[in-house]
Amino acid sequence: MTTQLPLSIGLVGAGRMGSFHAQTLAHRLPGVRLAAVADPAPGAARNLADRLDCATAYTEIADLFADPAVDAVVIATPARTHADMVEAAARAGKAVYCEKPMATTLSDADRAIAAAAEADVPLQVGFNRRHDAGFRAAHDKVAAGVIGTPQLLRSLTRDPKLADPTPVPPWTIFLETLIHDFDTLRYLNPGSEPVEVFAMADALVRPDFKDRGLLDTAVVTIRFDNGALATAEANFQAVYGYDVRGEVFGSAGMLTMGDIRRTHLTSYGADGIAAETIAYDQDLFHEAYVAELADFADSIRTARTPSATGEDARAALTIALAAIRSVEKGVPVRVEDV
Repeated sequence: MTTQLPLSIGLVGAGRMGSFHAQTLAHRLPGVRLAAVADPAPGAARNLADRLDCATAYTEIADLFADPAVDAVVIATPARTHADMVEAAARAGKAVYCEKPMATTLSDADRAIAAAAEADVPLQVGFNRRHDAGFRAAHDKVAAGVIGTPQLLRSLTRDPKLADPTPVPPWTIFLETLIHDFDTLRYLNPGSEPVEVFAMADALVRPDFKDRGLLDTAVVTIRFDNGALATAEANFQAVYGYDVRGEVFGSAGMLTMGDIRRTHLTSYGADGIAAETIAYDQDLFHEAYVAELADFADSIRTARTPSATGEDARAALTIALAAIRSVEKGVPVRVEDV
């Protein structure tokens, strides 16, 4: 009997999300090992690698891509760098997992997708809700026709606290937050694609940040080619906790997903009724974050298509860009015109 060698995966980006992924690669996935960590910030890669008993750390990301001991890479760097990272990793022959958004322009998305295709390596994008048990079950039920034809869909993201955003990339609420919801709406309406987008956005939580380019509240309506109407919304300050939910209403029923409660305990007392809520995304989607990297590893081993592809990332980006154009012009925007 032969023993399968561990899949050696390198991490690029030792920040908050990168550190979580590094822990998953090091300790949470059988048959996977954290082979190396790279981050250009002095000491960042070495400090994270040491905490996880990983021997190899780089300050030059290109050195990790060139490392023959690395089979695949997980990219968790700032969004503006993702397309370049995907292209460089693919050209080095590495399978690629990239955090969302994969790119912030369609030309960059196309470049990243083409690089992975030319190198014949898997490319997976970090749309974690596809790996959450509730959202995945909803997708499967819609695909099986359990609720008939989808007619109304909803997806929302509300972050618990707005920190000082300096510096903040333009249109963050669409490109980095609602990008999840745009992918979720496509995922919950399988086989259909968006055709028209109308969006409104403003700085309602911190109006004083608007001059710095931060819009903290947005609502987007989307018409799909199967006639379904969808709503995506986001806000950067839900004082009660990290709030992510979804809903699909169809001709034969309805499905709802998402619960911000830490447990199903509800407390009834003199101060009223209360439940303990979740404040951080890594708590709410802990299992989903692990599952998406497990899916990535499995797609490498089995040579199958990952569950969230570069093409999925491009489609979600197209909706985001249509939403931005809609806010700028104040009118609905056809997706085909983006």
